Amino acid sequence: MGWIIFLGLIAVVVFWVIGAYNRLVSLRNVFKNAFAQIDVQLKRRYDLIPNLVETAKAYMKHERETLEAVIKARAGAVAANSAAAANPADAGAIKGLAAAEGLLTGALGKLFALAEAYPDLKANQNMMQLSEELTSTENKIAFARQAFNDSVMSYNTAVEQFPSNIIAGAFSFRHAELLAATESAEEKKPVKVQF
Repeated sequence: MGWIIFLGLIAVVVFWVIGAYNRLVSLRNVFKNAFAQIDVQLKRRYDLIPNLVETAKAYMKHERETLEAVIKARAGAVAANSAAAANPADAGAIKGLAAAEGLLTGALGKLFALAEAYPDLKANQNMMQLSEELTSTENKIAFARQAFNDSVMSYNTAVEQFPSNIIAGAFSFRHAELLAATESAEEKKPVKVQF
């Protein structure tokens, strides 16, 4: 009789370990899938940028430095995205992506600010369409980042909570990094409106 109770307890513990492990695997796969959704939108963004630069080049002949900064920032963001896509659980890769995206966002902001000084460029149908597509893509990226961060938070909670943290430690489930906002300190300042 004692053996039956002992074997029953062992069976309960084994099933609990299997359930906890499977839950952690499921949560990890959810946040990796959420990153894949960001990756799709970022690639769309990266594909739009060369067209935007080419359209602006014809009008902004004296702004070569700004155009080159956008191209360089895009290349850095593409490289950082590739590293993060290879392993979304790598905290360093996610931080690198956030930094590269911040640089790209800043360079694009400067490009659009300079484009305001060129009325023909602002009125160009191709430029307007690309700007609209880029804005739509930026919104999709923001939603995908939010979904990623939500899934990372659920995963991290499971990794840190007792008793699943025992299983997480035993099977090398590591804390995942949130994808932080890419705004610089300058972009976070309130907009100053003057009339």
